[in-house]
Amino acid sequence: MATKIRLQRGGRKGYAFYSIVIADVRAPRDGKFTEKIGTFNPNTNPATVDLKFDRALYWVEAGAQPTDTVRNILKGEGVYMMKHLRGGVKKGAFDEAACQQKFDAWKAAKEQKLNAVRSAETKSRQDAAAKELEAEKKVNEAIAKKVADKKAAEAAAKAEAEAAKAAEAAQAEAPAEETPAEA
Repeated sequence: MATKIRLQRGGRKGYAFYSIVIADVRAPRDGKFTEKIGTFNPNTNPATVDLKFDRALYWVEAGAQPTDTVRNILKGEGVYMMKHLRGGVKKGAFDEAACQQKFDAWKAAKEQKLNAVRSAETKSRQDAAAKELEAEKKVNEAIAKKVADKKAAEAAAKAEAEAAKAAEAAQAEAPAEETPAEA
């Protein structure tokens, strides 16, 4: 029986979520499978992979052929690195402890790179949010200035109108006071 390591689609429309499965070559994509060895969520940044490392390594060493996407996932998780190091142990190039030490060093370097990507992403989001906030403050200040200018103009117009009414009333009272004095 020829086996493949491939992705089995799940999730909803527009939001794919995949299971990494061992299946017969002839089985349909979302059909019967031999074993589920992990999950893959491409919707996060960076993509989230939850993998049973030992089982994936077993199946790769047993000869199961991964699809291109799964091969990239397995390389990213270090399955092929460990297979390569185990080959060196079998040939006698180094012992099991050195193999594990090299793999741990590789995994630590990879984790450091992922953390750098995550921190850069977080920093860029914070910078973008700060820029948006600053732009919004400027817009709000401009609107507040326009409102203040409009209120000042209305107050000046109202004061001018009241001054005109007062002047008009004073003029009306002055001739009224003079008229009875003449009579």
